[in-house]
Amino acid sequence: MSRYLAEPSYRHGSPALTAVLLINLGTPDAPTAPAVRRYLGEFLADARVVEIPRLVWWLILNGIILNVRPRRSAAKYAAVWTPEGSPLKVHVQRQAKLLRGSLGQAGHQVVVDYAMRYGTPSIPATLSRLKAGGCTRILLLPLYPQYAASTTATAIDAACAWLQTVRNQPEMRMVRSFADHSGYIQALAASVREHWASSGRPTSAYRLVMSFHGLPRYTLDKGDPYHCECQKSGRLLAEALGLAQEQYQICFQSRFGRAQWLHPYTAPTLRALAEQGVQKVDVICPGFPADCLETLEEIAIEGKSEFLAAGGKEFGYIACLNERDDWIRALADIAASHLQGWSTTNSRDQGSPELSALRAKAMGAAS
Repeated sequence: MSRYLAEPSYRHGSPALTAVLLINLGTPDAPTAPAVRRYLGEFLADARVVEIPRLVWWLILNGIILNVRPRRSAAKYAAVWTPEGSPLKVHVQRQAKLLRGSLGQAGHQVVVDYAMRYGTPSIPATLSRLKAGGCTRILLLPLYPQYAASTTATAIDAACAWLQTVRNQPEMRMVRSFADHSGYIQALAASVREHWASSGRPTSAYRLVMSFHGLPRYTLDKGDPYHCECQKSGRLLAEALGLAQEQYQICFQSRFGRAQWLHPYTAPTLRALAEQGVQKVDVICPGFPADCLETLEEIAIEGKSEFLAAGGKEFGYIACLNERDDWIRALADIAASHLQGWSTTNSRDQGSPELSALRAKAMGAAS
């Protein structure tokens, strides 16, 4: 039996397409315990996500976590679920559509699609559809501003594993990170300024809390640059806003398990700020380009409760970049810089019926 996926025979002179594939972490298909169990089973089984001996972790995951956590997590997902579905999936779908338009306005006639590392649409399924649609050049753009082995690297792992199953491989590139990209930083800064304009300027008893997703401390000790890239993004955002060091705080959320994670933790930080007399905080999550469970439930709901219960007076949540025009322009700039050298501009073949049909096929569910 062949090791390769079935694919059509090669046709000389076939039109070639370039694609940009946005990749995010993933989401359950529904806010139910069975759907969350399937999602967590795939996510937490990844050896890059949990780096402890496989047999020990398999017993913990299947014996305890997948029997306890899905029901609790499903209730949290239900609190933020929208009529259109998972907030993360909805935002990424819209980002793909808007990015396609932004790149098109700049003269780049490319296919733009999206995939999830865990859940659906999967990276292998989406890459197969792009290839079947005639895409011979694919730029992978993981939507993780700061690089981590457990996020960016595992997404690239999945794409490379798919390549091993393909006989006629497309050319492929990747965006590693964009933690210090000026457009990304300026979009974050603009979102903060707009929030201040509507809710009031900071006072002396104020902090801007920048909450990034946490990782176990051992990832830093083993050489993962994630912590440093988060610090850099936070510093650049503070500089863009003209904040002094005592006016903002970088911290890390979503701790899981008993191991030490990157410090300081977000929830204890919010409590401590209130206890120290800080009356108002605004929280922004720069590591999340799209709102999701970790921002809408963990920060906007639970974080607010933590701060107010500890004596804080005003809590503001600043939405993720989502579909902001300045963020889509920045995303287009990031993509365009990595598309250099590939033919993506208009040509006499771009309007041909055959190429239009190929593009429609490659777009698939993202259209």
